[in-house]
Amino acid sequence: MERTRISKLERAPIECRPLLCTGSDVVTDNHWVHEAVSRIESDFNRSADTHLIKLPNCVCPNVDIYLKDESIHPSGSLKHRLARSLFLYALCNGWIHHGTPVIEASSGSTAISEAYFAKLLDLPFHTVIPACTAKEKIKQIEFLGGVCHFATGHDIYNDAQRLADELDGHYMDQFTYAERATDWRGNNNIAESLFQQMSSERFPEPTWVVVSAGTGGTSATIGRHIRYQQLNTQLCVADPENSVYLDYYQSRDAAVTCERTSRIEGIGRPRVEPSFIPSVIERMVRVPDAASIATIHWLEKILGRRCGGSTGTNLWAVFELVQEMSARQQSGSIVTLICDSGERYRETYYNPDWIEQQQLNLQPFAQNLAELTSTIP
Repeated sequence: MERTRISKLERAPIECRPLLCTGSDVVTDNHWVHEAVSRIESDFNRSADTHLIKLPNCVCPNVDIYLKDESIHPSGSLKHRLARSLFLYALCNGWIHHGTPVIEASSGSTAISEAYFAKLLDLPFHTVIPACTAKEKIKQIEFLGGVCHFATGHDIYNDAQRLADELDGHYMDQFTYAERATDWRGNNNIAESLFQQMSSERFPEPTWVVVSAGTGGTSATIGRHIRYQQLNTQLCVADPENSVYLDYYQSRDAAVTCERTSRIEGIGRPRVEPSFIPSVIERMVRVPDAASIATIHWLEKILGRRCGGSTGTNLWAVFELVQEMSARQQSGSIVTLICDSGERYRETYYNPDWIEQQQLNLQPFAQNLAELTSTIP
C-alpha cells in the first residue's frame, strides 16, 4: 500500500505547559502521572452520565426502543469514553510522561476527544486524519489545541507511527488498544451504565443492544459485559457500506480489505482492526449509506435535533430487528446509541448538494421509514 506523505509544513510549534512536578526525575514523573490521573478522574466526577431516551412506540407497541445519548459528553461523542480509557491506560503503562506528544490516527471524533484530554493534561496533540474529514471536526480539534495532518490514503496507521517517531511521542493507536483499555467488567463503562439505566424500564433486560463498529471497542466491551453479567441480551453490530467487518464476521478471514472508505464517519473500516472481536457478537446487519442518512433525517423530526450518520446506521438496524420481533409477536426492548451530534455534518449528511454528489437516493428509505413509523405523530 502506498505511503501517504504528510508535509512537515502542516505542523505548528507547540508550547507545553507542564503540570507541577518536584524532586528527582523518577519522583518527578511519578508525581506528574499521579496528577494527570487525578485530573482525568476529577473531570469524570464533574460529568453526569449520558441520557437514555425512549422513542415513542412505533412499529410494534410491545417493543420499546431506547437511544443512549453519547453526544452530550464534554467532547461531544461516544469517543469521549474511549479517549479517557486510552489516556488512563497509557499513563498507567508508563507510555505517557511529562511533555510527551500524543499522536493518533482517527476519522475525527476520537481525535476531538483525545485533544480534549491532551489539553486537560497540558500535552501536545497531533492527529492523522483523512482529507475528507468533516470540517466541523477539524475546527474542533484545532480549537482544543490539536494539530491536524491530512492523509489521502488508507495508511493513516503508519503515518501516525512515523509522526510519533519523529516527534519522540506516543502513538495512542485506538484501533489496537480500544478493546483492552476499557474494563468490560464494569468501572463506569458504557455497558454498565446502559444496563443500570434500563433497570426500572418495562423490559429491563434488553432483547438486543445495537451498535456500530469503528475500532470495535464498544461492541467488544458490551459483548463481554453481557457474558460476564450472565444476561440473555444479544448484541447486533450494524455495518455501513465500504466496510470489511461484516465480511470478516462471516468468513473470519482477517486479511479481507476494502479499497474504498466508509462515507459514514467514525464507523466501518477498510481493514479488520485488532479491537474488533466477532466472537462476542450474535448478529451483524449491512446498512446502506442512504438508509443511514434517511434515518437521521427522520430522527431529527422526532427529537428536534440532528444526530450523526452512525446513529442512523444503528437505528436502521434497530428497525429491522423490531420488524422481526413484531412478526414473531415478541415483546421486549432494544437499546442503541446516539454516537455524536449532527452539527458536525452540516456540510455532508444534512447538505442536499453533498447527498446528490454522492449519488445517494434517500427517498425509498425515507418512504420505508414513513410507512414503518406511521403511528408516530
